[in-house]
Parts: sequence; C-alpha cells; structure tokens
Amino acid sequence: MMRIRLLTLLLFAVPCFAADVSGNWAVRDPLRDGTERTTYLNLKQEGSRITGTIRATQFFYKIVDSSGGPESFTLIASMMDGHTERRVTYEIKLTGDDLHVTTHRRQDNQLVEMVARRAPASEGAYPARIEPPPLHRVPDNGLAKTPPMGWNSWNKFAGRVDDAAVRGMADAMASNGMKDAGYIYINIDDTWEAGRDANGNITTNKKFPDMKGLADYVHSKGLKIGIYSSPGPNTCAGYEGSFGHEDQDARTYAAWGIDYLKYDWCGARNLYTDEEMQAVYQKMGDALLKSGRLILYSLCQYGRADVWKWAPEVGGNAWRTTGDIRDTWDSMTTIGFAQDPLAPFAKPGHWNDPDMLEVGNGGMTDDEYRTHMSLWSILAAPLLAGNDLRSMSPTIHDILTNREVIAVNQDEEGQQGRRVSKSGDQEIWSRPLTAGVQAVGLFNRAPTATKITIRWVDLGLTSTPAHVRDLWSHTDLTPLQAGFSTTVAPHGVVLLRVAP
Repeated sequence: MMRIRLLTLLLFAVPCFAADVSGNWAVRDPLRDGTERTTYLNLKQEGSRITGTIRATQFFYKIVDSSGGPESFTLIASMMDGHTERRVTYEIKLTGDDLHVTTHRRQDNQLVEMVARRAPASEGAYPARIEPPPLHRVPDNGLAKTPPMGWNSWNKFAGRVDDAAVRGMADAMASNGMKDAGYIYINIDDTWEAGRDANGNITTNKKFPDMKGLADYVHSKGLKIGIYSSPGPNTCAGYEGSFGHEDQDARTYAAWGIDYLKYDWCGARNLYTDEEMQAVYQKMGDALLKSGRLILYSLCQYGRADVWKWAPEVGGNAWRTTGDIRDTWDSMTTIGFAQDPLAPFAKPGHWNDPDMLEVGNGGMTDDEYRTHMSLWSILAAPLLAGNDLRSMSPTIHDILTNREVIAVNQDEEGQQGRRVSKSGDQEIWSRPLTAGVQAVGLFNRAPTATKITIRWVDLGLTSTPAHVRDLWSHTDLTPLQAGFSTTVAPHGVVLLRVAP
C-alpha cells in the first residue's frame, strides 16, 4: 500500500517542471521588403530558474533573473549600452509547441505580443567579438570642405523608404531649386539591406532591386547618393550590419557608386565598449579609403565618447553630437542650443552634426522652422532635409532654399558659431564669416514676442557696422550707432549679416 501511495505522489510531482522551455526559440516577423525580423530566445531551464540570452534587432540581452513556473515565467534581461544598463522584462508561457512572449516596447511602453517556435540550436547565435585594431590616423579624404547638404530618408519615411521614393526625391531636388541652392546628397537610411550572399557580399531587399541602377539615376540628375550601415552585426532597425565585412562592404558601395556613408553605432555596443569606439570606426575609415571611390564618412554614435576629439583621426567628415532629433520645438532647441561648447572642434572637412533637419515635417510652426534653419546654419551643421521634397509648401521650400541663410552655413572659413549672450529665453549667437563679416542670430525661445537688442561692442566691433542685412526679410537695415533692437516673434529668430 505504501508503494502505491509513493508512486502516486511521484506521478503527480513530475509534471511540476516537466514542461521544459530549454532550447533556441525564434519569433519570425515577415516584413514587406522580403526580409524578416527575428527575435531569438536561447533559454536554459533548471527547475524554476531560466538563464540564457535574448537577441532582438540591435539588442543582445542576458537573462539576469527569472521567476514563476511551471509553464509561465517572468524573465528580466539586461545589457550594457555604453556605461548605461538597459533592462527589459519578458513574460513567457509555454502552450503546446508555442512559446508566447510579451514585453513592453521601450519607446512608448506599448505591449508587444509574439509567438516563438523552436529553431536549430545554432541559428541566430551572436557572432564572436573581433578585437579592434591598434589606433592610427586615417588620412583625410579631402571631402566636405563646407558642411554637406542634401536629404535623408529617415525622418519622413523611416522603414518605408524605397527605390521609387529615392528617385522621386532626386527628381524633386534637381528641379525645384534645391540643387541650385547647394543640396546635393540623396541619402538612404536604414532598412535597405537584405543579408549576404554565399560570398559574404551585402545584398539589398526587394525595396531596392538595383542599387547600382538607382545610384546611376541619382548621378544622372547631377546629384550624389548616400547609404547607411553599422559597425555592429545589426543596424538600429535590426538589418544586416557591416561587422566583420568592412572592406567587403566598402568595395560594394564603391562598385554601386555610393558617395556618402552614415555609419550608426547601434549593434556594435553589444561587442565593444565606448572606449573602443574610435578603433571600431577606424576600420571603416580605412576601408572607405581603400575602396577606390571617395565616400564621405559620417559617424552616427549620438555624441558618446567625446567623438569630436577623435572623429577626424578615423577619417570622419561629420559626427553626431547628440541623440536623435524629433520634429518638436523642445527636441530641436534642446539639441541646437546645447552645441556651443563644441565649436572649437569644427573645421573644413570635419563637422559637428546635431542631426538632420525636421523642416517641413509638420511638428513645428514656420517661425520655429526658420529658427531651426538659422541655428543649424550658425552651427555650421550639415543641412540634410528630412521632409517629402515632392509635396512641400511654398513656405517650406523658401525656408530650405533661402540662399542668404545657406551662405552662412556654407561659409568657407568653416568656423562654428558661438553664443554671445543669454537672458532668460532670449539668446544671441554669432558666427564669424569671411572678410570680417558676422552672422548674428537673435533667438526668442519664449512663447510670446519679445524685444531683443544687440550691442555692436558685444560682437567685438569698435565702430558702427557699414552694412546690416536681415536674411529672412531680405532687406538692408540702417544700423544705429550703438546697436540694433527688434521685436522677435514667439519661438522666432532674426538672422542678420553684419559687415564691419
């Protein structure tokens, strides 16, 4: 009788953890471009404890804590992003042959539900780290003597960009006066990639059936074309990066006819520290120089690791000084007005980049967009439009093509402007131009119109300037002896050209 009871207890005890989630699980999300976004959960269950890793787009987490059971668990996963820890919580439940996974999306806390199924053990394994090379100086490529001007797909199109959109932007830029005003680059951001062929060559997805043909088309318009990648295994959107294929990818870009590379840190943070960033970016700088084609090199690493101090050493023509811009007044001004300390690092061929323009995307007023354009011009920042060039309003067109403002941005002296003074929500900035001329921006960050006064002595002038011109109204002003006063619109700017 005792034996029967013991056997009965054992039979009921076994199912407590009989359902084992150990193994490699894949969530496959087919995308319209013919690729798929795959999340891998490589799990090991020991009783009620689960360890392992989770690989999702650009992220690679290690499971640091788990609770629950026997078939439903809460997993806490962690990864280091520079010197900052990222944590994410996953709820998993085994139902038959399916692993149901839920988590909250980081950017908006929206609940994401996925279904994972078992995959081969080695599928999706994160690649082994390649040691970064010793540091050396990459020779200057001679490009970007003034800040690059053009268009980038991300702010308006994000993952929807395709061949037709790029051709449409090239057509518009060539015909609407933007090309004549100095805009020249048509840049494709993330999501053009597919994978690699049998020889390891990067391939395009079905949104871009012929990248060489597309580049030829853009060139036929008298324009140049740019592309995007990452030093990591994956890009920000989870597509194929250049890790371990730097020379090969650079040769491919050259063969396609690419003129500009935006190189985004993203997936590299899972393999390298911020202290190794310079060496990692150096690899692509070397590769571009060896590619046989002059390709502008734009570093995108969000202003980390004091990039402005070393970017020229790796061949960088521009480098991001900040996180991503958004089409809001707060985002634009927080980024733009924080650039003053970086002015000493900008010079011809090498530029601080506070991110792309949002002009015309609808989140700000026309006055706010004039402030955006004026501030980026004083900052000697790259002017990369991010709106739909085919359908912009006449006002937005005039903002983007104001030649007098663009002349400030493109001044050959290459000096970045600085803050002259700040009083509450009012700021005055000045940028030295050729022949002793100065561009002076009177910025009103307040929500109400405000009078702002600039004294000539504050600009280092010992006498009344000979000529003062308002670059937005295109009018010459009569300078007073001591200075100049004007009422500036809410969130607006008055941009002056002051000649001694």
